[in-house]
Amino acid sequence: MNDLTLHLSQYAGSLLWLGILLTLVMVQWLIAGWAKARLPGAIPGLAPAPELGHSSFAFRAWRTHQNTVENLGTMLGATVFCMFVGASPIWTQVLLVIMVIGRVAHMGLYYGIATEKNPSPRSYFFMISWFANCGLLVLGFISLFN
Repeated sequence: MNDLTLHLSQYAGSLLWLGILLTLVMVQWLIAGWAKARLPGAIPGLAPAPELGHSSFAFRAWRTHQNTVENLGTMLGATVFCMFVGASPIWTQVLLVIMVIGRVAHMGLYYGIATEKNPSPRSYFFMISWFANCGLLVLGFISLFN
């Protein structure tokens, strides 16, 4: 076993949760594509019309996927950053689990509740994920400078 493999083996749980996060993005993509394709006059490659609003499941599914994709760069980046600087494997995994569970709850609430209200129930889980992501970045910087 080389040094990199040994180092990454400490993050096996985090790598599993990264895989779950990526799977979540793919599932959301399929659901959003399916929902949009069912709309009358749907055109491949174009987002559902914004005027559909939250009353449309296709709109909510599309926004759920887009929101996860919008956050994916920092989610992946913060996790990889923690791994590269040797942050605590346990805390990296705990924060990643919180982040992914928050994204799953956000998705379920966005799919299930058609509301224009802000904050909506999904907003709280968005923020839980966001704070967990901030926690990963802080953990990474603390580890980098220790």
